[in-house]
Amino acid sequence: MLEKINYFVKNVKTDSYLELFNKANQVCDEILCEKLSHLGVRGYKYDPTEAIEELGLDQELVEQLVEDYVEQVIKAIVQFEAYMKKLQNSQENHITLDYTPFRELAHKNLGVARNLRIKDAQVLLYELMKKDELEYLVECLEALKYCAIKLKPRRAYYTIRLLEIKSNLS
Repeated sequence: MLEKINYFVKNVKTDSYLELFNKANQVCDEILCEKLSHLGVRGYKYDPTEAIEELGLDQELVEQLVEDYVEQVIKAIVQFEAYMKKLQNSQENHITLDYTPFRELAHKNLGVARNLRIKDAQVLLYELMKKDELEYLVECLEALKYCAIKLKPRRAYYTIRLLEIKSNLS
C-alpha cells in the first residue's frame, strides 16, 4: 500500500533541480487532476504578494521563509513516512490506529503554510489532519511533497541531496 512513500529521499533520483522541477510538475498535475481533483488546487501557483501585504514583510524575507518552508516540508515527509509505516503496521495487526503524531506534524506544517499563504499546502495539510484512510493520506503526502518542490526546486534539490548524504552516513 505505501510503496509510493517508502524511502522518499532515496527514490527521488534526479541529476539537477530542473529535472526535479519537471518531475514535480508532472506528478502534481497527475495526482491533483485525478485522485485529488476534488480539492480544487490543480494548477495553483504561489504568489507571495498576499503574504507580503498581509504580514508587512519585504519580498526577500518572504522568499527566504518560503525556502525554509520547502526544506521543512521535505524533512517532514521523512517523518510522515515513519508515521505512515507505524499506522500501516497497526492496521495490518488490527491494532487501533493512533494518528496523533501524524496529525501533530501536519498541524505544525499547516501553521507555516497558513502564515505564508500557500494555498495548496494548506488544503493538503488540512486533509492530512482530518482524514483517516491511509491510501488517501499517501496521495495527499505525495502531492504535498511535489507541490513543495515546485515552490523552490533548487532548495528542494539541495535538501534532498543533504538528506541522502546523511542517510548514507548512518
